[in-house]
Amino acid sequence: MTDLATRVAPSRVTPLRRAAPALLGYAAVRALGLLVLVAWSAARGKSAYTLLTARWDALWYTRVAELGYGYEVRLPNGDVHSNLAFFPLLPWLERLLHALAPLSYADAGFVVSLLASLAAAWGIFAVADHGYGPRAGVCAVLLWAVLPVGIVQSMAYSESLFTALAAWSLYAVLTGRWVTAGTLAALAGLTRPVGLAVVAAVWTAGVVSFVRDRSTAATYGARSGECASDAASGAAVTPHAPRATTGALFWSRALGMLLAPLGAAVYVLWVGQRTGKGPLGYLDVQAGWRNGFDGGYAFARFVADKFTSFPSALAGAGLIIGVGLVIWLYLIGVRQRQPLPLLVYTGVVVALALCASSYFGSKPRLLLPAFPLLLPLATALARSRTSRSALVTGLLAVAAAIYGAFWLNGSGPP
Repeated sequence: MTDLATRVAPSRVTPLRRAAPALLGYAAVRALGLLVLVAWSAARGKSAYTLLTARWDALWYTRVAELGYGYEVRLPNGDVHSNLAFFPLLPWLERLLHALAPLSYADAGFVVSLLASLAAAWGIFAVADHGYGPRAGVCAVLLWAVLPVGIVQSMAYSESLFTALAAWSLYAVLTGRWVTAGTLAALAGLTRPVGLAVVAAVWTAGVVSFVRDRSTAATYGARSGECASDAASGAAVTPHAPRATTGALFWSRALGMLLAPLGAAVYVLWVGQRTGKGPLGYLDVQAGWRNGFDGGYAFARFVADKFTSFPSALAGAGLIIGVGLVIWLYLIGVRQRQPLPLLVYTGVVVALALCASSYFGSKPRLLLPAFPLLLPLATALARSRTSRSALVTGLLAVAAAIYGAFWLNGSGPP
């Protein structure tokens, strides 16, 4: 008998089983956040469920799901808040779930958010695991869960749904599944305006791949010529030419790139047609909400105004530190040579969040989808002892739960 006869075939771990520790840890953190929110809200005479499903943006989404588009609010200062500003995928899913199950539109939004948050956690694990291993993947998911604004992941908002679509689209790009990447990017483009970031990642990766293939083909052609010359002179030749890109791969990549922008493009063009203002009609809708892209000028003024008095100066200093931390983490990702699709995606998300003249209190929430910023921290945490990593994430989970409960029970929208 030989060793070959006694070998046991290696067990194949399914993707879900591989991600199970991350998903269980994520569910535990989110459960803690919800329990603290329920207790905090009850002490203040409020309903935690209402805060999660029937306040602020959640109301706008459920109204779209129930009544469709066309609702608007005219404010005394002349601003017009139209529900056309809200992209349609989340309301569509709320309407679908409402039709299939005995759930209200608000209940459907909550269920979609919970399921999407788990899908997002799994996608974040997949991306981190692909590049840095399963331990870093678990740490990345837990860090995303314990973000101070992590409670939004459990709200009937579109952040969890968008992050799930973005993470899996990026994973598909990293693993060469171009049609899947393009399809998910199109769905992300139907979820939030920042779907542009996913499209940019898919297109950048696609263009780089096409350029690399052409360079490889040119190199292969040159080596083939050298081999032919050597063969003619009688020299021994052992060519090791790289495999040329197959036609199937070429067309799947091209199709993925074609699909990626369709979601956002179709909705924006439809809004333009509905408003009668052409392709720029959606920008007018956003202007009614005082949303626009000014390169960060309005946000810089907002931060500078905080330094006009001492108590608010502390908040201004905190904002500067927070922005500095975001930029620092991004630069670390560049220095650590994160995959180009992740860098492009993160850069666009950060730019749109920080350089838009939108409601400033929502900027931390707008950064939630920028999960690759957490990868440097995740890899560092993964190198620590398990006990130390558990202690750090546990303390952060408690702090995030308390802050989330305090935040949602405040006066302004997240």
